[in-house]
Amino acid sequence: MWLLLAFVSAALLGFYDASKKSALKDNAVLPVLLLNTVFSTLIFSPFILDSILGTGWFAGTPLDTSPFYGHQISSHLHAHILVMIKSVIVLTSWIFGYFGLKHLPITIVGPINATRPVMVLVGAMLIFGERLNWCQWTGVLLAIASLFMLSRSSKKESVDFTHNKWIVFVAIAAVIGAASGLYDKYIMTELSPMFVQGWYNFYQMLLMAVIVAILWYPHRQKTTPFHWSWAIPLISVFISAADFSYLSALNQQDSMISVVSLIRRGSVIVSFVCGVLIFHEKNLRAKALDLLLILAGMLFIYFGSR
Repeated sequence: MWLLLAFVSAALLGFYDASKKSALKDNAVLPVLLLNTVFSTLIFSPFILDSILGTGWFAGTPLDTSPFYGHQISSHLHAHILVMIKSVIVLTSWIFGYFGLKHLPITIVGPINATRPVMVLVGAMLIFGERLNWCQWTGVLLAIASLFMLSRSSKKESVDFTHNKWIVFVAIAAVIGAASGLYDKYIMTELSPMFVQGWYNFYQMLLMAVIVAILWYPHRQKTTPFHWSWAIPLISVFISAADFSYLSALNQQDSMISVVSLIRRGSVIVSFVCGVLIFHEKNLRAKALDLLLILAGMLFIYFGSR
């Protein structure tokens, strides 16, 4: 079941990336990110309010006894501290990632993000003692090879991996995202997906409100102006569904963070297709080979995990 949830999360992440790319076109990054956290919080607000007020809205429903629903631990300070830490980690990754995605083709950003599981793998082996079989290792090596090829093909679009600050931003986002994946595996042994999803969106919203008020709003006349896009609420819908599927996968005892993280990077397939059909990006033949390597890696991971 956790493998299926990981693949569902991967597909939703692809649409999430495409929505981000659309919303960020000629738009201010920080207010877009703030609105993302606002809409995500609204999506889970019924569960947050029920956990605070004890209204029992979901009593007698299948959700009430589901392991996904976390009202029973909502008052524990320790649980909230764990979620606050996750909020800071994820938000830091998002800020770097949003700026990078705004200035780079999505068909370059997607494959870079697909290397996160390699970093997660090292951490999972060191921290959680996870071990991969030969089939899974083959998938990892194919993902590494795809990144090397991407660094060469991207030069045709004047994107130099060693001298482009937006590549650095995406790389930083990927490293922090990998750390977030390891932290997720740790906290999901104690918390339920619904509790984590609802509250970490709320804490992110508070943090982003402070960041926007200090860094963007006073200088908004001198920076890229903000304009509304209907892609903004779509960001929240797709990331909320993707993260819930992801956390639900990690919540299962036999799940492996190294495998789940790599499968989620299969989102590059969806984002690549969107880059072709929606954003009409170039140099697709070379990037398509990178994509095929990643797809092959996903297949090796899947069959090695059955």
